[in-house]
Amino acid sequence: MKEIVALLVTPIILFMIFVAPIWLILSYRSKKQMNQGLTEREQTQLIELSRTAERMADRIEVLEKILDVESPNWRQK
Repeated sequence: MKEIVALLVTPIILFMIFVAPIWLILSYRSKKQMNQGLTEREQTQLIELSRTAERMADRIEVLEKILDVESPNWRQK
């Protein structure tokens, strides 16, 4: 019986000593970073990604128009 309890208690103690504190520290650090908002670099990247997405949407629209003219039933295939 003591062996079974030792087998269960040992991993729990190790978890509480090593894993839990690191987990808590990393969790609070990530929440702090999220609350600070985007950095200037991230904002620049987001704007650039948005512009790229708009250009891609325009290109897709043009390609769909071309396909509508060349192959009217392409959407059903």
